[in-house]
Amino acid sequence: MSLPVKELIKIGETQLADAGVEDAAIDAKELYCYMMHIDRARLMMRWQDVMQDNQCEEYFDLIARRASRVPLQHITGEQDFMGLTFQVSDKVLIPRQDTETLVEDALDIIGKNMLRGETLHCKKRKNWSVLDLCCGSGAIGISIDRLAQGCKVTCADISADALAVAEKNAADLGAKSVKMIKSDMFEAFNGKLGKKKFDMIISNPPYIRSDVIRTLQPEVRDHEPLTALDGGADGLDFYRIIAEQAPEYLKKEGILIMEIGHDQMSEVTRLLSSDERYSYMTGLRDLAGRDRIVVAILSPKRKPEKKVASER
Repeated sequence: MSLPVKELIKIGETQLADAGVEDAAIDAKELYCYMMHIDRARLMMRWQDVMQDNQCEEYFDLIARRASRVPLQHITGEQDFMGLTFQVSDKVLIPRQDTETLVEDALDIIGKNMLRGETLHCKKRKNWSVLDLCCGSGAIGISIDRLAQGCKVTCADISADALAVAEKNAADLGAKSVKMIKSDMFEAFNGKLGKKKFDMIISNPPYIRSDVIRTLQPEVRDHEPLTALDGGADGLDFYRIIAEQAPEYLKKEGILIMEIGHDQMSEVTRLLSSDERYSYMTGLRDLAGRDRIVVAILSPKRKPEKKVASER
């Protein structure tokens, strides 16, 4: 059968909506644009075009995959993040818009020594060494490399498959200086000659409680890697490791910045505030007003006078 583009996409939207897909209208359009290798801006110019039988069949095959709850990004193979296009697969967590807040805060610290309009009272640096821990696709570390000046970025992940995706993204996006390291958390940075230290450690670690994973949308539960989701019984397993070990891998007055779950602010800040090696910490919210970021500064002295900033 032959169908006008407008009618074709409407049928696709209906099929996706019936399958329970959120944003069915958006995804129906995105799949057409992906199939035709055009951007959304050109879609309206083709609204009245007539699609031939083979094209309709190809489009409905894509719709069927999405209706089976395969993530849109796994069909198209890419996701935009911080104005850059990253390759993704079922080996890595799909970069979320929420995580852009983490990167934007890190860029302000690196570029201006400021955080949400306030000056950070810590050592100013012209050059930064940055560790993206649990890097997955490399979206965080590569974005920092491309958007900040004077940064030497290392991306680390326990998954060799994830690092392969990150390496491809670094090559495609011109982030040739980003170093990729296979590491179980900080393990690879504890060498015979001492621990490798960084000016900033940034991380979006797994933080979903194990018993919650089965309640997630099929796109997440069935298609994204469990190792990138599961934060243990209370979701805090990785934050405990980071809170305890990060000071050993941070330079004097180094910055620790992490994404958290919307209901984890009090628990994560408690982990950090109980450690005298951190002199300052603050919790930040994302654009939707949800708790999203925790920032801590390594103390310049062994037993600092603790300062805990109010959440912003």
